[in-house]
Amino acid sequence: MYILLLIIFIPSVFYFGFLFQILFGLKRLKEINSKNEKKYFVSIIVPFRNESEMIVDCLKSLEVQTYPQNYYEIIFVDDFSDDDSFSKLNLEKKLPNTQGISVPNDFQKLSPKKRGIKYGIEKSQGEIILTTDADCVHPEEWLETMISGFDETTGFISGPVKFTNSNMLFGKIQQLEFGGLVLVGAGLISSDKPTICNAANIAFRKEAFNYVDGYEDNQHLASGDDEFLMQKIAKSKKYKVKFLFSEKAVVQTPANKTVAAFIQQRKRWASKGLFYNDKTLIFKLIMIYLFFVSFPLQAILGITFSLIFLYSFISLLLLKVLIEYFIIKKGIPLLFENINFRAFIISEILHVPYILFAGIAGAFGNFEWKGRNMKR
Repeated sequence: MYILLLIIFIPSVFYFGFLFQILFGLKRLKEINSKNEKKYFVSIIVPFRNESEMIVDCLKSLEVQTYPQNYYEIIFVDDFSDDDSFSKLNLEKKLPNTQGISVPNDFQKLSPKKRGIKYGIEKSQGEIILTTDADCVHPEEWLETMISGFDETTGFISGPVKFTNSNMLFGKIQQLEFGGLVLVGAGLISSDKPTICNAANIAFRKEAFNYVDGYEDNQHLASGDDEFLMQKIAKSKKYKVKFLFSEKAVVQTPANKTVAAFIQQRKRWASKGLFYNDKTLIFKLIMIYLFFVSFPLQAILGITFSLIFLYSFISLLLLKVLIEYFIIKKGIPLLFENINFRAFIISEILHVPYILFAGIAGAFGNFEWKGRNMKR
């Protein structure tokens, strides 16, 4: 019995250490309000495929930025859309610094999104590259605020992304869960352990992208155009990586409309974890996953073997919920106006089975993305 308790205890130490590291990092974050007096020329790259519903809203939000128009360009890169996204874009664009381009058939053999971003970078003039998604909308001071985080040693900045407010319970649950992921990324970056970020809101020096050879060692993977790049830039030691904690930098995107779409998205995100170059990080992720595996194990042992495992199950679950609540609370008002307790409790109940499923599906299963069946 003691050996079983030890097996449960070790992953628990890793997981709670992970949570406290995030809390410590979030405590260190301070909002950036200063305006960078240096004006970089910036290229905003928006890869897209079949975004007819949102692409015009995205375009309009980018064309009214407070950053001087002669200091930025907007490049929408079409990834073989088969709807009217491209024609809508060309019809609605107003600024001379906005262009829509299509990836040639014979361009480099990369996964689709990385291919689009790489092609956009090659066609760009900016010293700083920002990437975002065509289903996002941006506040007017987004670009100016993101650029304010750069100094001479900064190579990569991750910005906040939130799901738009929803009156539906499923939407509220997704907003909390997604906000939690953003806060995890922010806390780890602030703790000098950059691990996750979201390509809907990242900025990096073109020089840094080229210095680490861009997507060269992960070009075959369908996901990871954001995290692998951030980790490589951080590992280079030549540049700093930051998280920009500011309401003016928050990019908004719709939550998934269906459970099926949510599952496909999370399978895609989970598919890259075992391909991180940092083997220590992979070990930590495995230990964290084992922490979640321990919950059904404790429940079974508590029913069939000893009540002590039920006590450990309840204790660890309550501690997990408590610490994660304080992490989520750090997202007010940046990512959500308040915490919907009904949505929070339901999301915590579903968290264990969701992580168990996502880990297995991401490691061994394929997924659907933008009408394509993709391999991890």
